[in-house]
Amino acid sequence: MLSPDFSLGSTVALVAVQPSNTNDTDKGGQGEDFGKSSPVGLVLLIVFFIAVFFLVKSMNKHIKGLPASFDEPAEPSKTADTAPEKKD
Repeated sequence: MLSPDFSLGSTVALVAVQPSNTNDTDKGGQGEDFGKSSPVGLVLLIVFFIAVFFLVKSMNKHIKGLPASFDEPAEPSKTADTAPEKKD
């Protein structure tokens, strides 16, 4: 049997609360290293820009090689071939 304080119609909510920080020296993640980036990040960013440049260049070369239309070419008219020849 169920205990009297927990019935089938009741809902139990568990709430997690972060303890308050009594230390006022926390600046919200802006410590002494905030805003500093490493030279490795700059090199990586430059390498990405170079890669994107060459990818765009290659894509443009491939796009220029495409035909203007992918429609099937129209078959030549047979009326010009079956026209009677002129006799002199």
